Amino acid sequence: MKKYALITGASGGIGSAIAEELASEGWNLYLHYHKNKEILFQLIHQLSPYGIECIPICADLSTREGTNHLIDHIFQIDALIYSSGSAPYGLFSDLAEMEMDKMLQLHIKSPMMLVQSLLPSLRQRQSARIVLISSIWGQTGAACEVLYSTVKGAQIAFVKSLSKETASSSLRINCVAPGAVKTNMLAQFDAQELEELESAIPLGYIAEPKDISGAVSFLLSERASYITGQVLAVNGGWYT
Repeated sequence: MKKYALITGASGGIGSAIAEELASEGWNLYLHYHKNKEILFQLIHQLSPYGIECIPICADLSTREGTNHLIDHIFQIDALIYSSGSAPYGLFSDLAEMEMDKMLQLHIKSPMMLVQSLLPSLRQRQSARIVLISSIWGQTGAACEVLYSTVKGAQIAFVKSLSKETASSSLRINCVAPGAVKTNMLAQFDAQELEELESAIPLGYIAEPKDISGAVSFLLSERASYITGQVLAVNGGWYT
């Protein structure tokens, strides 16, 4: 039987790594993107040797309308990986209310709307799985990333709570909480700042996107069949 996974934010560094990992395992993929159409279709081309079905869906998940548009284009589904996100940097006192609203929609309301709408379909599948990509800052908080830390912490609370409602139907839901990862989110750092960042990580280096995709693959697999409501920290020992 064919199995289908939805990956939101599939054009991003972590999302595309997850797509490649799952494609290599035979998953058919709904690949969500917003603005990066060219990158997304390059990804589909890269995945073509795996012989899987790739279904691109464009939607702005920072809006209710965009989230509903995505929901309307999902049919068969066995797994949901929510990897969409943005991380504005600055003092909390300078945040505009519009930015708060967009971040709350993108990181909290949209994943909740998706999960709520797709729950009936997921419950019909055997051993359905949900994974949210949270963050180390959702666990410990960060100055100048107060809003990002808040919404990522809310994702963790959502996973822990919902897992208690879905376990009876064998639907597992977990979080992966990355630390520093080599994606565009680090583009604002110069060479010295990156070196200082690496020195703060006990393993001594910044993660590659494949380190995160490997964790997601594990949580979707039968090797994790007794794991639900958990946060898998992939941060090189930066926060324990």
